[in-house]
Amino acid sequence: MKRKIWIAVPAVLLIICAGMMFWFNHEPDLFDPVERAQLHAGVHGHSDVTGTTTASTLLEVVNVLLNKRGGYMSNDIMPPWVFLDNVPNWEFGVLTQVRDLARVMRNDFSRSQTQSAEDPDLSQADPLFHYANDRWFPPDTEGRYENAMEYLESYLSRLADPAQPDAQFYARADNLVAWLSLVEKRLGSMSQRLSASVGQQRLNTDLSGDTAATQSTASPQDVDVKTSWFEIDDVFYETRGTTWALIHFLRAMEVDFYEVLRKKNALISYRQIIRELESTQDPLHAPMVLNGDKFGAFANHSLVMANYISRANAAIIDLRFLLEQG
Repeated sequence: MKRKIWIAVPAVLLIICAGMMFWFNHEPDLFDPVERAQLHAGVHGHSDVTGTTTASTLLEVVNVLLNKRGGYMSNDIMPPWVFLDNVPNWEFGVLTQVRDLARVMRNDFSRSQTQSAEDPDLSQADPLFHYANDRWFPPDTEGRYENAMEYLESYLSRLADPAQPDAQFYARADNLVAWLSLVEKRLGSMSQRLSASVGQQRLNTDLSGDTAATQSTASPQDVDVKTSWFEIDDVFYETRGTTWALIHFLRAMEVDFYEVLRKKNALISYRQIIRELESTQDPLHAPMVLNGDKFGAFANHSLVMANYISRANAAIIDLRFLLEQG
């Protein structure tokens, strides 16, 4: 009898752990940033002014990151969470975009010029989002990000208050370009890492385009680039998280930068970027991220994702040039 109990208890625990892993291995659905911003404004009693949609969406994305099914997992050390890696990589992709937007809001969106003072709430929120994403020992990661949300909430309240004109959001073309330039670099890196799933031999183009350019140490002319087999799914889910956050931020900024985009005749181009990124959120109809050959019999999910990312990135580059043309 005791022997049966010793066998049954671990078996039941394993089944429960496997069931919890299946349940928690879940990516949140997309939400409507405009609807959430309006709901947030109604709950907190502030008016809808330029910048509130973007700020509210940043708050909501962080809220989903921390409070989705299973909570925040990147710093969990107990089973079954410690056995999951897809969602933590998804979380890191989202966090990267949160950090980038918080930094741009601090340095650009909230400032009229380079010599103007930075917003006190955003200057506090920004470094808190850059806290280690996997720390569980106090002060824990979630606590720091929740503190950052409080500062964002304070900025949002001041932004909508006519009696506090020191809180601003400047919806200018140059500010949007500053954020798009950062997004462009992130997506370019993602595209390279995804494409390297099958391995490539590339020519070194580090100094191309500038005859006077130099670098610290010499690099080989031919470079073999390949993402490790153990990292392929990590890069894939990090990309899913990055694009999930970007879709929300782009939708929100369409509201706040509407006049800028309309006068530049750039609305359709802007919406096409969102359309391309939405394709990255299609369900994965496979038990794992497949890494077939380029023209082999099996799918290569990384190359498919890289195609969507590259198309969106090319559209962002075109949009940035359009916005810079004055």
